[in-house]
Amino acid sequence: MRAKVYFQRICADLADKLPELFDLVAGSVIKSGDSVAIKLHFGEPGNKAYLKPHLVRPIVDAVQTLGGRPFLTDANTLYKGGRSDSKTHLESAKLHGYSKETMGVDIVIADGLDGHFVENAPVNLNHFKEVSLAKAAIDADCLIALSHFKGHDCTGFGGAIKNVGMGLGSRAGKQQMHADVVPRVDTAKCTGDGRCVKWCPTEAISIVNKKAQIDLSRCIGCAECVAACLPGAIGISWAGTPDSIQEKMAEYACGALQKKRGKAAFFNFLLDISPNCDCYPRNDAPIVPDIGVLASTDIVAIDRASVDLVNSSEGRVKGHDKFRTIYPDIDWSTQIKHAQKIGLGSQDHELIEV
Repeated sequence: MRAKVYFQRICADLADKLPELFDLVAGSVIKSGDSVAIKLHFGEPGNKAYLKPHLVRPIVDAVQTLGGRPFLTDANTLYKGGRSDSKTHLESAKLHGYSKETMGVDIVIADGLDGHFVENAPVNLNHFKEVSLAKAAIDADCLIALSHFKGHDCTGFGGAIKNVGMGLGSRAGKQQMHADVVPRVDTAKCTGDGRCVKWCPTEAISIVNKKAQIDLSRCIGCAECVAACLPGAIGISWAGTPDSIQEKMAEYACGALQKKRGKAAFFNFLLDISPNCDCYPRNDAPIVPDIGVLASTDIVAIDRASVDLVNSSEGRVKGHDKFRTIYPDIDWSTQIKHAQKIGLGSQDHELIEV
């Protein structure tokens, strides 16, 4: 049977349309009394493309209407930005309009104050025998993943698989997934402003003769120096291949979802489709105009449908494959193919406009 992916096209009253979309995919997922982790990315301070609270609140209200007990959640980051521990993470969320006062529910950083509230889950897959996950989200009865769909400089694009896999990995898990990422400095572009130094969590970067230098023996591959570098002087080379991080991310998603069979739903917001992740402290112009929102109970199908809709749109980025145009060395299909291979869902889908 083909997976069903429901599509609400962009419109002026989009927020008002979300409860209907929610009912189509989550009505059978949530039972009265269920604890419901609503996973999203609150956005790094300085970024303006993150998913906005007015589009999340209707989902929160819909969960409560079914008798669910929702909370908003994300896990801490590897780097020294605005989401590296629970205190700063909650401050960043509030800065972007997410608080108990505005959303009506608690915000819980899923891996605890300093990233040590974790659960190791056996998966027995290609890269991992077990994965290290943010425990609060794993303990919830249900998972609703709200993903801002966009480009990504390590994985080609970021959608539901990345939001669940990378997003619910513990800090140790994120390091495992990034193990093959190796940053490099283009000294001709480097201005020596030191932003990369401030963001590096392991003090692997120093400024020597007004140029950044990276001690690869101390680097953990988190790639946030790439995000921090305004001149674009730091790029990515690979210890392995660009495929490995995507496959590892899919395996982490598998671990995060293995207790949620029939108890998870996914929403991809194809709005402000920026070329880079919301972990960047800034964002570039969208690569295509706003498209709408997708919803499904199949994490593979919803990401496949999202890519197809972006690639069929006309916008600032040209070509039949927008993400390969931006990141020619990254085959984004790897994450989808591997997720399908390990049983997370199917690329074969039916797109149903509502």
